[in-house]
Amino acid sequence: MGSIAIGWVDVAIIVLYLVFIVWWGLRHGRSGDAGSYFLAGRSMPWWVVGLSLFAASISSTTLIGQCGDAYDTGIAVFNYNLTGVVVMVLFATFLLPLYLKSRIFTIPEFLQKRFDRRSRYYFSAICIIVNIFLDAAGALYAAALIIKLVFPQADLHLIILIFALLAASYTIPGGLSSAINAELIQALILIVGSVILTVACFARGGGEYLSGLLASGDLSMKLIRPLDDPATPWLGLIVGMPVSGIYFWANNQTLVQRVLSARSVDEGRKGVMLAGFLTLLTLVIIVFPGVIARNLFPGIERPDMIYPTLVLKLLPTGLLGIMLSALLAALTSTISAILNATATLFTMDFYAQARPGADSRKLVVVGKVTALVVIVIAALWAPNIGRFGSLLKYYQEMLSYIAPPVVAAFLMGMFSKRANGSGAFIGLLSGLGMAVVMLLWRHRIFGDLHFLLIIPILLVFSMAVIGLSSLAFPRPTADQLRDTTFSLRDFRAEGAALRKGPFYQNYRFWAGCLLAACALILILFQ
Repeated sequence: MGSIAIGWVDVAIIVLYLVFIVWWGLRHGRSGDAGSYFLAGRSMPWWVVGLSLFAASISSTTLIGQCGDAYDTGIAVFNYNLTGVVVMVLFATFLLPLYLKSRIFTIPEFLQKRFDRRSRYYFSAICIIVNIFLDAAGALYAAALIIKLVFPQADLHLIILIFALLAASYTIPGGLSSAINAELIQALILIVGSVILTVACFARGGGEYLSGLLASGDLSMKLIRPLDDPATPWLGLIVGMPVSGIYFWANNQTLVQRVLSARSVDEGRKGVMLAGFLTLLTLVIIVFPGVIARNLFPGIERPDMIYPTLVLKLLPTGLLGIMLSALLAALTSTISAILNATATLFTMDFYAQARPGADSRKLVVVGKVTALVVIVIAALWAPNIGRFGSLLKYYQEMLSYIAPPVVAAFLMGMFSKRANGSGAFIGLLSGLGMAVVMLLWRHRIFGDLHFLLIIPILLVFSMAVIGLSSLAFPRPTADQLRDTTFSLRDFRAEGAALRKGPFYQNYRFWAGCLLAACALILILFQ
């Protein structure tokens, strides 16, 4: 596809937006101490937590990858978000209170409290690698694709460098507070811009096109697909997607760090519920436009380009600038979130452990240097992502090998009081070894088995190893089980306390609404 004309008004809107975001982020930065820099002083209300969580989750994979996959295979890609919402409810109910009560800075720190340092170091190292080579590099690459569509003569490496500098310019000086406050603006722009694009798609006959597909029973409008479906086999919705969803929403430092900044458990839970409702909207504002684009722009060779193509082809001057700003908002917010999360992981999980006497200001300095190194490495790797096909395929397949052993450790830690540190560490290493074997010789072992069906094999294997290995070592101490394992008694006591207040302040009511909405969507598009 050649270049697409863009007016000076749109360019001015984009430039003004980027300048404003940098200024806004720097204005709200807090870096006086480690608590302020890495967790925004643990003072955020629920609506801030929810909006920033949504903005950080709308990565290149979600926005560009899912729209492209909807263009290619239909709405089945929304199953990732649908199962993600169910996981959010489970996360808010069971794991979030344990995170906040234990006053952790990082998710790997929780593994140390429940197990030992070995699990913490392992998981933190895995998170840092994933953040750099999957998340940050993917977001930079997606941003470069958009700019290349408008200015095809622009150098890919230069575009990546510019976006890396933009995200780093306010995140590194201001920390999580800068990132979150920028994400509030970015979330609003993203939602408004996506709604505008969706309206434009329906105005071009998108509603009639979708209705026709539904009436004809076309497979592209079905969420539940046959077992041999190459995109999302129905069994994968049950045994595969929830595992990757737990990793993405409940074990991912980049996202959970927003929840850790909440001023209370209740505020954190309500923030997750808000993010859940916004995530359901992606069916209309991301997935439907991708399907409609099949009718509007058939024959596009690279599905990842369909979302920016819709923006550039359908919107008039002015609105085009706003929507491109929304698109870039999603990508810069992702990069910003990853930078702060990775800096937190390295500083608190490695440097602070090696230098226990380091004061708070020294930790902040180390965090800033780490963020700088991370963005440089991600910018150098980003151009290589084009070799992996679509962004969604690149992300989901890599995650399918990394996530199961980690999810197994968290599940066993939460619900088994017999699982111990040695068992968890052996299980993590065994799961990693099995993942490497399957990555290298997957087709020899399982043939063409879908990666969503490989996930539960890795999960069960890792859980079995953790459980059996733990039997050979002493039971965990009482301190290791305190505020790290699920308590049915506490759960019932909490329910009794919640019932005394108004229903609209009870997160469980909103959780029920979310689950009902998920069920309704499945019924409508089964």
